[in-house]
Amino acid sequence: MGKLMHKRVLMFVDEVYEDLELWYPKLRLEEEGMHVTVAGPVEGRVYTGKHGYPCKADAAIDMMEEADFDALVIPGGFAPDQLRRDEEVKQLTRQFHEARKLVAHICHAGWIPISAGIVAGYQCTSTPGIKDDLVNAGAHWVDEPVVIDRNQVSSRRPSDLPQFCRAIIEVLSGLD
Repeated sequence: MGKLMHKRVLMFVDEVYEDLELWYPKLRLEEEGMHVTVAGPVEGRVYTGKHGYPCKADAAIDMMEEADFDALVIPGGFAPDQLRRDEEVKQLTRQFHEARKLVAHICHAGWIPISAGIVAGYQCTSTPGIKDDLVNAGAHWVDEPVVIDRNQVSSRRPSDLPQFCRAIIEVLSGLD
């Protein structure tokens, strides 16, 4: 646990996020000693997940800076469809990628890296529902529970969360 104690992780939240895809990684990474900040469009606002679970944003997305974090973990649901329209979200995502920091996305969260223009040439996975979007953006899509390609970790759905979190921890354990 000591090696990961200093790691700081940013997560995005907005309405209709996938409850498990936010809470499982958030709690799992905190168990490893990482500090997780959940940022939404409005600091302090409570956002409701697809299944009704609330999440209060710790901070506003437009106040976040890539330099303050070691990784970006993006939950799925339908929130990514809204968030990918936000220039700040796309810019932050690109900054993490350009700094070779971890960008992890699960299920529909791949929409944000697609809109940020960072998936071309990467092997990744997602829900089959956005497979065509990833392929059209230049990614090589595979149907696997988790894919690690350089600084990106991707996963398909809530049932893949154990593999997704293990991969995030594995990648962050090797970054220093």
